[in-house]
Amino acid sequence: MNFTALSGGLLAGFLFLALLGMIELGRRLGISKRTRHGTVSEGLGAVEGAVFGLLGLLIAFTFSGAASRFDSRRGLIVEEANDIGTAWLRIDVLPTEAQPALRDKFREYTDARIAVYRAFPDIAAARDQLARANAIQTEIWALAVPAAQAGHASAPMLLLPAINSMFDIANTRMWAALTHPPPVIFVLLISLSLCCGLFAGYGMAAAPHRNWLYMMGFSLVLSGAVFVIVDIEFPRLGLIRLDSFDKAIVDVRESMK
Repeated sequence: MNFTALSGGLLAGFLFLALLGMIELGRRLGISKRTRHGTVSEGLGAVEGAVFGLLGLLIAFTFSGAASRFDSRRGLIVEEANDIGTAWLRIDVLPTEAQPALRDKFREYTDARIAVYRAFPDIAAARDQLARANAIQTEIWALAVPAAQAGHASAPMLLLPAINSMFDIANTRMWAALTHPPPVIFVLLISLSLCCGLFAGYGMAAAPHRNWLYMMGFSLVLSGAVFVIVDIEFPRLGLIRLDSFDKAIVDVRESMK
């Protein structure tokens, strides 16, 4: 599932209108039953409580999971910046003549890693930059291994694990960015929201007139909650962004003189 700020807004707008429609449908069903039987609420308390309770639990679950993954992704950005910085400093253990070529590749690699996440929400461009960064990884390793073996005895133990960690965290970040709840969770969340709208409208049938404040407020709160959950779940594609934390890697790149 790919969501931009626009598509997330469209989803929230659709849900808002759908909730208003379900509330109105429920109200009309309630009025119809009241006309025929004189009551609209017998036996509904337990059902409403169960459905609204389940909706609240699902919102809490999805919001908590999205917020947790958001924090994890922020931490991984800082971790990658630290790993690149550590590997860069350990190039000093190589013979002097082997350092310039490897440092140039490190600069290219860091530029590519920054470009991967700056490319969003253009998925195709981000994939191109990711492929470029992966290709540079191979070039860095091809230069680092013989240079480390030709240097001090401790060079392979100091430099190669640091470079390996730099590559590993890039892969970890990629899979963290692709980790989301199954789509059925979002389908269930929207379906339960609409179901609750129907029950809310059914309960409003006892009032002689529509209460637009309650109808609009109920729809706005639920659609807003779903929008925020989706936006946090896809922080590179919506209004809630991780861009400010990318400065950690940008600062490392600026230090590569």
